[in-house]
Amino acid sequence: MKVLVSEPIAQKGLEKLTQEGAVVDVKTSLTRQELLDVIGEYDALIVRSNTKVNEDLYQKAARLKVVGRAGNGVDNIEMEGATRRGIIVVNTPESNVVSAAELTIGLLFATCRNIPQLHNRLKERVWDRAGLKGMELLGKTVGIVGLGRIGSLVATRLKSFGMNIIAYDPYISDSRFKNLGVERKNKLEELMAQCDILTVHTPKTEETYGMIGKEQFKAAKKGLTVINCARAGIINEEALMEAIKNNIVKRAGIDVLEGEPHATSPLLDYDNVIVTPHAGADTVEAQDNVGITVAQEVISALRGEMVPNAVNLPTLPVQELDAIKAYLKLGETLGKMYYQLEKDAVEKVEIMYRGEVAALETSVVSLAILKGLFEPVLKERINYVNANVIAESRGVAVTESKKSSANNYLTLITLKVTSHDGKEFTISGTTFGKGELRIVEINGYEFDINPTPYMIIAENTDKPGVVGQMGTLLGVGKVNIATMQLGRKLTEQQAMMVLAVDSEVSKDTLQFLGGVEGILRVRFVKL
Repeated sequence: MKVLVSEPIAQKGLEKLTQEGAVVDVKTSLTRQELLDVIGEYDALIVRSNTKVNEDLYQKAARLKVVGRAGNGVDNIEMEGATRRGIIVVNTPESNVVSAAELTIGLLFATCRNIPQLHNRLKERVWDRAGLKGMELLGKTVGIVGLGRIGSLVATRLKSFGMNIIAYDPYISDSRFKNLGVERKNKLEELMAQCDILTVHTPKTEETYGMIGKEQFKAAKKGLTVINCARAGIINEEALMEAIKNNIVKRAGIDVLEGEPHATSPLLDYDNVIVTPHAGADTVEAQDNVGITVAQEVISALRGEMVPNAVNLPTLPVQELDAIKAYLKLGETLGKMYYQLEKDAVEKVEIMYRGEVAALETSVVSLAILKGLFEPVLKERINYVNANVIAESRGVAVTESKKSSANNYLTLITLKVTSHDGKEFTISGTTFGKGELRIVEINGYEFDINPTPYMIIAENTDKPGVVGQMGTLLGVGKVNIATMQLGRKLTEQQAMMVLAVDSEVSKDTLQFLGGVEGILRVRFVKL
């Protein structure tokens, strides 16, 4: 595991990487060309917000499996190219939320009480408060745009100052607003018209970039205080400057600027704008947390494990990840069985979740199934990130269905694969105890199979002597049978046998097995 760290992270993060066995190169002063020249040597890249991870880099990064963003936003990372190549992108959204929320409140205090300006006057030996009268927070209304992790922390802290909290976030449920004691506003302009203080806490996306511009400031309450510790561009800087000139905005506290890290923003010229150099996560505690978290996520991704903060994967809370691990393994196992038992091209994949598993985030289990399905036949890298992309590129339709009951099982996952000529293949599995896997059905034959690395699966006519001959021939081929199970279809007078064996089976031995009278078809399965 070779890791390139192109921007500084905490020493504890670097130590975590080396403790886990990674070879770590810290090269924080590379030019763009130097980075492109060396990236092909690395399995992982750790960046902050300045390194551009885009198509130029991906084309040079033949070994790259994971990009770790030490921080929250990922606007410097081009997602489509990463996903298409199966490169996992991880970030650390929880590691610096407290620090970002506290800086928001710090800037709010500093802005409303003109603390930096008063400080500078006194440092110049001038004892003068003229023109710098502050504003109390008690009873004022703060409007929060984005009531996610950081916005929620800001809301709970500002409530303790006796402030009225309103918020705009179309993606947060009413129950969350209610639990936080925050009044929902369904339109951004409505929020702007009512709040004395505006603070934004949304990620930077196509939807949020420039979301607060001239029209929104026209609707704003005069004398507004503006705080932005989220991302540059969410508040349009030209619109903000115009609002300051027109006395719509009385004061502002800004931690993020267009063009950063180059200090060229015109906002720097305004005395009533307090600015900090993107310092929201710049505390000892946050940087230690960020470094350790990104290191652990990168290592987990390199080991092929599921990562909770993978940006180009379904969001999965850590506590749910533990509950779903066994299902991920089961799903991948079910997927791997198809192309080892059938050779027809896949047209449609139906995944049915029954019982307890249906209450979980099954979309990631579906990714595990697709990963297992395509892995045996494709040479390209296939993982949870690009499994959907590969299915789409091959014209495979994928559907999910859920039911809360599973008849004889607490939980059941059924995979139904339809080939291009309409032939259907089904396989079902469940879990027992502490994540033990069981395959309980293959094409209508019922079993209770503990899947093992090597298995022989044969269909035969249901008559005496077939099983005995199979055992004899495997003995001749020096293949030891660990377990054997039979499934029968009495109406068709056919059976299926599944033999767990201790080693791989040669093509010659399989040919001998296929020649046994009564054997209709035999396949060797390697998991």
